[in-house]
Amino acid sequence: MNFIETNVNGLPLGMADGFGPGVHHGFSTRLGGVSKEPYAALNLGLNRGDDRSRVEENFGLFCAAVGVEREKLVFSAQVHADAVRICTSADAGVGLDRPAPYEADALVTDVPGLALAVFTADCLPILLYDGERRVVAAVHAGWRGTALGIVERTVERMAAQYGSDRANILAAIGTGISRCCFETREDVPNAMTESLGAAALPFIEAKEGGRFLVDLKGLNVLRLERAGLRAANVAVSNACTACLPQRYWSHRAAGDQRGSMAAVISLV
Repeated sequence: MNFIETNVNGLPLGMADGFGPGVHHGFSTRLGGVSKEPYAALNLGLNRGDDRSRVEENFGLFCAAVGVEREKLVFSAQVHADAVRICTSADAGVGLDRPAPYEADALVTDVPGLALAVFTADCLPILLYDGERRVVAAVHAGWRGTALGIVERTVERMAAQYGSDRANILAAIGTGISRCCFETREDVPNAMTESLGAAALPFIEAKEGGRFLVDLKGLNVLRLERAGLRAANVAVSNACTACLPQRYWSHRAAGDQRGSMAAVISLV
């Protein structure tokens, strides 16, 4: 399975080519919307300081391109932790039409039409799909969530709550900061090795001056495989948000004056 870039109604989207017709999904870029600088053009972050009417128009464009209903969007307060929330039809509109009353970095549902969304600007957006049990999930994985195993917690919840066979789950890791640009101090590699032991070491590169390059994408592929997914069922974007700030929102490149991208998934 591969991560591909496509264009729908003039809006660039990332997708996994193996998800199939049973699900609508997509990963946004920063291109194709109506926001003005410094949020130009497709900002999907409501809390970035952008004009709300423009953000809502951006949501309309994004949802239309992906094929989901704006009114069925669900998103939470993301806090870089490992809480996983099961969503029902009562959650439709949470986050966009009314404030999110819960904190969670992963959302899971088996309700057709409910559109789960997560937001990023260097962190990794990860979408999961079990076509056999008809279950989907959206995951926000920053370095803290990666160290805590947020994707493993999500797969575990899909298996426990819905009976998903882990070998049937498909995963798409969207565009985020790559190893080339994710330079950190020792706190990040320490968190990874404390959680994963020596298995984390291939994804950590020591540099001079007590700095390290960390491969969050590789670490999350490792997490997914540890959770029971087959390697062939994991698609990964090779684009780096920090390398391409003209195409993707990057907190590392732009700081606080930036927008947010979204990844969304919904059962048909």
